[in-house]
Amino acid sequence: MAAYDAEPAAEAHVAYMAGGCFWGLERAMQNVDGVTDTTVGYAQSNTPNPTYRQVCSGATGAVETVRVAYDPERVSLRTLTLLFLDIIDPFSVDRQGNDVGAQYRSGLYPAGERAAEQRVVYEEALAQLAQRAGHEPAVEVEQLRNFTPAEPEHQDYLLVNPGGYCHIPVDVINHMRERQRYIERIWSLTPEQYEVTQHAATEAPFHNEYDRVFEPGIYVDRVSGEPLFFSTDKFDSGCGWPAFSAPIDRASVREVEDYSLPMHPRLEVRATGSNSHLGHVFSDGPRERGGLRYCMNSASLRFVPRDRMASEGYGDLVEALDARIRDQSEV
Repeated sequence: MAAYDAEPAAEAHVAYMAGGCFWGLERAMQNVDGVTDTTVGYAQSNTPNPTYRQVCSGATGAVETVRVAYDPERVSLRTLTLLFLDIIDPFSVDRQGNDVGAQYRSGLYPAGERAAEQRVVYEEALAQLAQRAGHEPAVEVEQLRNFTPAEPEHQDYLLVNPGGYCHIPVDVINHMRERQRYIERIWSLTPEQYEVTQHAATEAPFHNEYDRVFEPGIYVDRVSGEPLFFSTDKFDSGCGWPAFSAPIDRASVREVEDYSLPMHPRLEVRATGSNSHLGHVFSDGPRERGGLRYCMNSASLRFVPRDRMASEGYGDLVEALDARIRDQSEV
C-alpha cells in the first residue's frame, strides 16, 4: 500500500505526540500551563482519512496521536517533551497500560517549519533518558507525514467522561502543573530517587542515606526543596528508614489511601508542592510525641545541616530549630 502523505499546514508552535490511548495523553496535556489547544487524531496513516475502526484494525499503520498547540512564552517544547516522556512508559513497545497494538506505539513527530528544531529537542531528551536508564527508549522520532482529526466523540473525551478509562494515573493528570514546575529537577534525579519519588517505590531498609543521621538541621523535599521535617522530630524507630513524629507544617504533606499491598491498607504521604512520594504514616510512633511515625524514604529527602540552613534559603527556620534543640536538652 502506498504511503498516504498529507501533512497539515505548518503551524508556529504545535507538537504531535503519541503515547498510547489518546484520551489520557490529551487530558494530561490539557493540564499543562501554556498548552492552548489539543486535538486527538491519527498520524502516519497509509490510508487517507482513517476512521477509529480502521485504525484499531491495524491495517492503516496509523498511531493515535495528540496535536498539542502551545504558547512558547509559557511552556517550552523541551518541557512538553520531558512531561510526555515522564507520564508514559517510554520503553514499552506497541503498548501503554492495557492497550496493545501498533496504533498505541509511542512517537514524537517533528512537523512544520520548526521540524528540524523539534527533532533536536526530541532526540536530546531521548538520549538523556537512555543514559539514565541504561537502555534505549521505544519512542519513534520521524517526520510527520499526515494527521487526521479523530471523530468528535473522541475529542476532549475525559473532560466529557471524567470516569472513563485512562492509562495515565488520575493523580498524575491532576498534578501536571506541579510536575511541569519541577520537571527539570525530576529529570536530574538518580534512578533510585526517580523510582521512589515518581513511582512510589521503596528503597532498601537500613542501607539508605539518612536512616542513621541525627545531626541538627532540616529535611526538605528533594524535588521542590520545600521544608518537611525538623531533625528534632526524627527518632530511631528501628524500621530501617528515617522516621519522624510530625512534619514542620501539616500543609506541606498530604495523605493518600494506598491499597497496593493486599489486605494491608496504608496511608501514603506525598509532598504537597511537588506531589512526590515520600513514604507512609503509621500510628505506632512514640506516644509522648503524638503517636505517629512518618516513615520516609531517604531518596525523597535532602538533609540541610543547621550551619547551612541560612545560606541555602532556610534562615527563617533556624530560630525555631534552635528553640526545639534547647527544649529537648532541658528534658
